[in-house]
Amino acid sequence: MKYLMMLLLFCLAFSTQANDELHQPWQQLLNEHVKPINHGASTVVDYAAIKQQHSELKSYLASLSAITATQFASWDNPKQLAFLINAYNAWTVELILTEYPQVKSIKDLGSFFSSPWSKEFVSLLGESRSLDNIEHTLIRGNNKYREPRIHFAVNCASIGCPALREEAYTGAKLDAQLEQQTTRFLADTTRNYAKDSTLYLSSIFKWYQADFATDFRGAQSLSAFTLLYSDALNLTPSQHAKLESNTMKIKFLDYNWALNDNQ
Repeated sequence: MKYLMMLLLFCLAFSTQANDELHQPWQQLLNEHVKPINHGASTVVDYAAIKQQHSELKSYLASLSAITATQFASWDNPKQLAFLINAYNAWTVELILTEYPQVKSIKDLGSFFSSPWSKEFVSLLGESRSLDNIEHTLIRGNNKYREPRIHFAVNCASIGCPALREEAYTGAKLDAQLEQQTTRFLADTTRNYAKDSTLYLSSIFKWYQADFATDFRGAQSLSAFTLLYSDALNLTPSQHAKLESNTMKIKFLDYNWALNDNQ
């Protein structure tokens, strides 16, 4: 029994290391070319510099494509979710690079009949997929992960989005990374703030309101979810009480779809 336990621990450690190494090229690109702004609340991306290292990005994407559905299924949920978030973000950057520097918004890459998120250009887990498929089927589908904080981790290459994190997500650090992403986004007063008896929130909370009412840490409504981060929102005691009693108005702000580049 002792040796079996040691073997299991070794296999777990090896699997974790291999998973982290898989995302190391993406980690390097993010570390070099994503910079914090607005006192750390958001980030900008040097797409021009990443384009100079396009082969490195493509190599990383190929390594993600090489992961089989069977391998993926053998991982625990944090490793799976970290993999999917990294895949979404990296392929979003790849999509921007197809037209950069002419593109001024990710929406420019769509058409009247289809959105950029519906393009099937991603080879992942044995299928040709779109960004929508990664987010809404693999990440959000069937409520498998029950994780509303993913909305502050997936990045749509726009100023209105939560920050593209300056490091790759990993299973071992995922909970802490998601918590930090959530706090930094909610603390950004250009996208979320309270004034008098009204809470102004990013449109993300309007589009995915149901995701914030799935009993995450006991929160069964959007108001209850935001109360978990009242410090980040800098709520006064009076505002906190009104939100708790559902007497505080919630309004959603317009979304800025301009590209999150450093130009």
